[in-house]
Amino acid sequence: MPNNDDVMTNKAQLVEFLETGSKPDRSTWRIGSEHEKFVFHQQGHGPLSYTGENGKAGIRDVLNAFVARGWEPVIENDNLIAALKDGASVTLEPGGQFELSGAPLETIHQTCNETSAHLRMAKEIGEELEIGFLGLGYHPTLRREDVPVMPKARYEIMRSYMPKVGTMGLDMMLRTCTVQVNLDFASEQDMVDKFRISLALQPLATALFASSPLKEGRPNGMRSLRSHVWTDTDDDRCGMLPFVFEEGMGFERWVDHVLDVPMYFVRRNGKYIDASGQSFRAFMKGELLALPGEQPTLEDWQDHMTTLFPEVRLKTFLEMRGADGGPTSALCALPAFWVGLLYDEGAQSDALELIKNWSLDDMSAMRDNVPKMGLSTDIQGQSFQELAKKVLKIADKGLKNRHRLSTSGETEQGFLSTLWESAESGMAPADHILADLNGKWGGDVNRIFDDYAY
Repeated sequence: MPNNDDVMTNKAQLVEFLETGSKPDRSTWRIGSEHEKFVFHQQGHGPLSYTGENGKAGIRDVLNAFVARGWEPVIENDNLIAALKDGASVTLEPGGQFELSGAPLETIHQTCNETSAHLRMAKEIGEELEIGFLGLGYHPTLRREDVPVMPKARYEIMRSYMPKVGTMGLDMMLRTCTVQVNLDFASEQDMVDKFRISLALQPLATALFASSPLKEGRPNGMRSLRSHVWTDTDDDRCGMLPFVFEEGMGFERWVDHVLDVPMYFVRRNGKYIDASGQSFRAFMKGELLALPGEQPTLEDWQDHMTTLFPEVRLKTFLEMRGADGGPTSALCALPAFWVGLLYDEGAQSDALELIKNWSLDDMSAMRDNVPKMGLSTDIQGQSFQELAKKVLKIADKGLKNRHRLSTSGETEQGFLSTLWESAESGMAPADHILADLNGKWGGDVNRIFDDYAY
């Protein structure tokens, strides 16, 4: 196993690092869930600045409240930017969105318990600080210029670079939230199979979890504005990744792709050095303009891999990144959805069979259409609502076969219930939000801070 300070001088080392992610023993596979949420003041529903102002709490106070409850602080340039405990972390996104990155766990029961415990603690802290937490894919009221910026050096570099490569990168950074799950693979071929299934079905996940139909206080014409934002953020880092479905896909092909993506930064002695637009290939030759004569370490390579934003991302595990943030039931449903499809051999085989005749044009059209059309999107004449029923049946089978029971003897299948409701009704969270806005809220968008807060 390579070390973080090992110098990377050739591509074979980068491929070898990815290979270390293979876990032939399925009993060692784990589930890592992550979710982001917006933080707002109870009075007026405005966002929290980092330090707080006018006697109101700031994001730093929220982190300090976690530290006071036994979490270990993480400091950057004298600023508290994260907290760690028991393999989990709470961190800040660029606009003050608050993220839980969970510990690698064995079952959906454990991941959901972890999420629920975190939200209980967040609510307790919220009552102390007079703040709330909101789970949506896009902020429903704030203009971009009204979003406070967090003091993290990495984000300063990204904010400067984003407008050069797309029109919505700053919206992605400042006004979106997601929920994702990180999963293991047995081998290179298993990774490829999982990558293809999850990339093909990511638009369906976008539709099922869509929860961002509002922008700056009114409907935006989308079911998932968050998903639409990614279509013009940075073409070098996002998109459908057609090569994943081509012959020859494997660890080396992914390394070639990552090497072709321009860099953002290099970290040295706790400081971020701007290397935006520069080449990691040049870095490996000692020709990086930002650090002439130096070659990258494994840690530099790992940092660079985190600056790619496709809807499925390969590290030494696979990340599913296509879903909007949402209510608690959705936070537990997302890992159940993907674990059901990918952690049982029979279910995974069924999922591969389902997508085998989809063309790249089919999948690209799904991706293009789903932000606006949601569950009304179609694939080869079949609506996503009908596709969802087929896919959920496969996921349900996978969870049943896993037979991972809770302390009360329940399988993991129940975590799919909220998705079954959407598949049956054709209504994702975004549709319920719009119905509430036009119904019981009487057009008052601020009601969302009461009805949809955790």
